[in-house]
Amino acid sequence: MNIRIIENINEFFEIIIKCPKADASVMKLKKHIEAFEEKLDAIGNDKHYLISPLEVLYFESVDNRTFLYTETQVLEIKKRLYELEEILSDKDFVRISKSQLVNINKIKLLKPELNRSITAEMINGEILFISRRYAKQIKTLLSI
Repeated sequence: MNIRIIENINEFFEIIIKCPKADASVMKLKKHIEAFEEKLDAIGNDKHYLISPLEVLYFESVDNRTFLYTETQVLEIKKRLYELEEILSDKDFVRISKSQLVNINKIKLLKPELNRSITAEMINGEILFISRRYAKQIKTLLSI
């Protein structure tokens, strides 16, 4: 792989990916680059924050309110979980329960439980429970 940065202040920002074949890994790279510029409007401490989906560990719906969790913050977002699932499904976010949507790139480890559910430890040490209903989907997605 060869990576070059060419600075030119007279032109717009452009990223070109040259590859022999646009396979799944190349398309995933493209989606991550596109997600870098996307922002979600979130509210915390009476302030609005623009958060990149790449920073989000997971979303959780509690009492008809939706929250996003980063490594350092918990913020409210005005979208429903199903809307976020539609928007972010191609960006490595998957449903793990009726009330949670997780960024699979922020999972540190998975531990199978006796009742066929899975415990997920996030990169910040927080523990989430993947329900049996969604466990098979996670296993398939992660090829385990």
